[in-house]
Amino acid sequence: QVQLVESGGGLVQAGGSLRLSCAASGRTFSIATMAWFRQVPGQEREFVAASSWRYGPTYYADSVKGRFTISRDNARITAYLQMNSLKPEDTAVYYCAAAELGYASNRLTDYKYWGQGTQVTVSS
Repeated sequence: QVQLVESGGGLVQAGGSLRLSCAASGRTFSIATMAWFRQVPGQEREFVAASSWRYGPTYYADSVKGRFTISRDNARITAYLQMNSLKPEDTAVYYCAAAELGYASNRLTDYKYWGQGTQVTVSS
């Protein structure tokens, strides 16, 4: 099993920045790809960004492209999401996800492991 723990959420004004972290533990050798999704109450969980350890480019949702950056620390099996130029519509619970597949995917069903989520609130 793999455990994921997110941190770094909070309240920020529009135009500000936040950095989310996701620390993995357990059978981390099986993880090849990590991603971020987000969810607003009453709506479906949506893809934000993904990055694979093995190959392939990082993958971003159009709504965050140019503002958010996903990165990772392979030694610590930690993923980060740097969020700049935040907008009120970015307000959501952000979830870290991990998968054993070797490419960055935007499909929720491709991810086997999930964190508990961290709240990001952007005020106008």
